[in-house]
Amino acid sequence: MEEQGLEDMLFQPDGATAHTVRSTGQLLNDVFPRGLTSQSGDLAWPARSPDLTAPDFLLWSFLKSKVYVNKPQTIQHIKDNIRHEIEEIQPQMLQDVIKNALKRAESCIANRGHHLADIIFQS
Repeated sequence: MEEQGLEDMLFQPDGATAHTVRSTGQLLNDVFPRGLTSQSGDLAWPARSPDLTAPDFLLWSFLKSKVYVNKPQTIQHIKDNIRHEIEEIQPQMLQDVIKNALKRAESCIANRGHHLADIIFQS
């Protein structure tokens, strides 16, 4: 991580079972020495916090809207659709998501970390 300039990077697990087992936690602590953001990590963070989590406020709903259009009948077909749709994501969309995430972070700071329920974000 250091040779890539990512020594300050944090990891935010999404609560998936794979992220909650002890062996994964030990690995993540080794790879991300600065810390983990989670309910039980180094930085307290609420579970499924869509205010600042790009996959929650954009990616999952975007993929769902694309992946199921052709009504896949098998798990493999769903996986293939997911891979295809991820490959189709354009750089501009990712840049827009980053800008939006920064806006969300700024709003969170301005509200002193309070809930952002009254704020409508474009995603």
